[in-house]
Amino acid sequence: MWRTHSQLGGGRRRHFWLFCGLVVLIIFLITHPASDYLPNNSATTASPKIKWAEPPTLEKLKQWERDLPQHDLELPFPEGKTGRYVKFSNQVKRLGWNNALNEILMNTHLAYESKRAYVFQPYVWKEEHYSWPQAVYRNHESLPHTPLNAIISGPSAGGSWDVGDDAPRSISEEWFDVVCPRKERRIINTREVKPVIGWADGIDVFNHWKKILHDAPERCIEIEPEHYKKDFYPQTFDLWLWGSNRVRSLWPVFSQSPTSRLLGPSPIVLSAVERNAYLFNPRGPRPEHPVSRSPYDRMLAIHARRGDFKEACLHLAKWNSTFYSWNLLEELPDAFTPPPGGKEGENTPENIEKYLEHCLPQFDDIVAKVRDSRFDYLRQSKAGHRTLDVLFLLTNAKGEWLEQLKATLREDGWHTIVTSKDLELDQEQTEVNMAVDMEIARRAAVFVGNGWSSFTSNIIHKRLVDGKEPISCRFY
Repeated sequence: MWRTHSQLGGGRRRHFWLFCGLVVLIIFLITHPASDYLPNNSATTASPKIKWAEPPTLEKLKQWERDLPQHDLELPFPEGKTGRYVKFSNQVKRLGWNNALNEILMNTHLAYESKRAYVFQPYVWKEEHYSWPQAVYRNHESLPHTPLNAIISGPSAGGSWDVGDDAPRSISEEWFDVVCPRKERRIINTREVKPVIGWADGIDVFNHWKKILHDAPERCIEIEPEHYKKDFYPQTFDLWLWGSNRVRSLWPVFSQSPTSRLLGPSPIVLSAVERNAYLFNPRGPRPEHPVSRSPYDRMLAIHARRGDFKEACLHLAKWNSTFYSWNLLEELPDAFTPPPGGKEGENTPENIEKYLEHCLPQFDDIVAKVRDSRFDYLRQSKAGHRTLDVLFLLTNAKGEWLEQLKATLREDGWHTIVTSKDLELDQEQTEVNMAVDMEIARRAAVFVGNGWSSFTSNIIHKRLVDGKEPISCRFY
């Protein structure tokens, strides 16, 4: 979940206030840790639901990554010892998975278009988001690391490109040290590039980097970050881009790219989805007309985060923030326009209330959104060809509030209701439980998410790439 201003650029005064907002944001993030999505077992101490005292070793998967066929010096160009590579050492670390996933995918796309192999890295967690306490981290790591292939599959994680595509496959950072010894690398610090780009449109940012990487004669390039005191977000595609309308110009090409099309869940995530598929089998009366037997074709998935989220929403309101990333696409319904009024870093009570309606919807708002989303989706189909009677609640809520919500929704004809906490996961699946929820939401006929959430944005990305209708992608 990012907090960005609704209008970036536009004069020194606005940049000054943006800087002030960033300072406030940094303080907020440090003192109020919150992931882009709170997974099933997110805590600084082991959750009671976790059956294992320690995280999985994942050693077989790590060895599988080491043994990828592209990790061979003797392969012909564009791979092997004569291949061209780029490592983004400025990728974000210690933030929510979906903040990292944005960058992983766009950096892969950039490497592909630049005729270089992308160097993939493990996902580095922020401690508060990991399911196990620090005392049991693997190999006494100071921060928990998860192999990328435990979470996703596809070209970003070393998978193959399309048949007939001779683009170099991604390699691990471990193999990068072999094929590109440090003495053979050209180091490009982001301070050499980002000031030139400034507040350019997303596609212009992309093309500027593409030209540098494509035209560089050096075989091995490593992108290093500017010092955080000078650029707190030194990523190639940074916070200010993802949280503004400038990102939309990247969508037409990115959404059709093999990086997007070939992205998939990892085998671990797939096994978790299959393991829990029976939970979604429709339990209500037989529909009056023939419908799909797949529970996903009959499912509405809704992201309903509670608890610690209120402070994040109030901060978004304070800075009059836009939606995040692909949630800003113009073809999607439920667009949000920051309301006029208020000052920089200070909003009106009326505007704050408007933000909370969309960012932290209350009980009746959630019920109404489910009703409206189902009605709109069914209305756009041919009579008798669709039904929605399976509901998946992606939520960290619990107790009486959740039970009352489920009871109210059952009265509306949702005969099968499953929550994130109902999923049974083994040790490896628990490690990547946030990706399990995402894959189920990706498959659902309709998804309702939070427009300021990177979790929602990445689900929207895959749904649209899969060919889902815009009317099936909703926001509060």
